[in-house]
Amino acid sequence: MKQMLLLIYAKLDFIYRALTRKLEIQMAVIDDLTAQVAKNTDVIESALTLIANIKAALDAAGTDPAKLAALSATLGAEDDKLAAVVAANTPAAPAAPKP
Repeated sequence: MKQMLLLIYAKLDFIYRALTRKLEIQMAVIDDLTAQVAKNTDVIESALTLIANIKAALDAAGTDPAKLAALSATLGAEDDKLAAVVAANTPAAPAAPKP
């Protein structure tokens, strides 16, 4: 009887340790996802701010060619930054399934 209880205890301990390892892995994945969501949220907020400010910047530039040229250069630089961030945060497409 004591031998059987020890066997049951050993099996329960094994199950407990396996579940604990799986839980630790899942928590790490959740932490990684949380960090990625925060990073993506920051990128989205920056893009929205840029887009929202375009009209105000155009209104401020009026028809002054120098101001419009400066605005165009600024927008081009911001577009490049945004494109780089989006590309860096876009996961690679999954491989096509083999037939």
